[in-house]
Amino acid sequence: MQGEEGIFTGSGGERLFYQAWRPERPRALLLVMHGFGEHSGRYTNLIKHLVPQGYAVYIPDLRGHGRSPGQRGHIDSWHDYWLDLTLFRNFVETREPPLPMFLYGHSMGSLIVLDYLEKQPPGLRGAIVSGVLIEPGQPASPLLVWVARLLSQIWPTAPLRLNLDVKALSRDNEVVRAYRSDPLVHNRVSARWGTEVLQTIELVKAGVKDIRDPLLILHGEADSINKAEGARWLFREIPFTDKELRIYPGGFHEPHNDLDKAQVLQDISEWLERHL
Repeated sequence: MQGEEGIFTGSGGERLFYQAWRPERPRALLLVMHGFGEHSGRYTNLIKHLVPQGYAVYIPDLRGHGRSPGQRGHIDSWHDYWLDLTLFRNFVETREPPLPMFLYGHSMGSLIVLDYLEKQPPGLRGAIVSGVLIEPGQPASPLLVWVARLLSQIWPTAPLRLNLDVKALSRDNEVVRAYRSDPLVHNRVSARWGTEVLQTIELVKAGVKDIRDPLLILHGEADSINKAEGARWLFREIPFTDKELRIYPGGFHEPHNDLDKAQVLQDISEWLERHL
């Protein structure tokens, strides 16, 4: 397994950081979109499980995250995330032989992937989403939404703090401790980021019937950051028949980092094998 770090050009010419891990002879590609406030270095369990099975895994640090530039947690437009994924996919395809390609999105990354799928990009074998951001566990109050929308227009970069409950990420205390000591994670957002995310949730809900790619949905039953009801809704509303839902009893927000990660990782690899 070979690891590498590098830079690719994203939306607006932004130079974004990425990491990649690949076997000697990859037989498929997996592009991962990480969650809010985190970065590409938090997917070790997924990488160690899939790379030996022949999957080349590529993960960018989203703009304003990890080792990529930009104000922490700020975007000018959600379109920047969509275009970053599009450009990252193009970048990976120029580096690798023609191979089956899958997407994987966690939490905020799941919203990026779902939005991307609704535009029906060609050439994908399927996608996996976990901790899906459809029904936030703590919806913003109407007053806070109003304030954020006002600030988004007059001061879009206004910094706000997202009160993420770190203990809700995983039942594994080591995961929680590692997150708290990680200098690359953050809990800051901008007013524009907040309004763009809320708007995109509604747009994704309205366009869910346009998804035409095989989809695996993973969610912890006890996820208090994004409710499992959102995963169930997504599974129910997608008309495409090649869809699967896995709800893990007692599971928290990060299935790949939780106590039953062995089962989660097995479910992922079995689903990928069925779609190669």
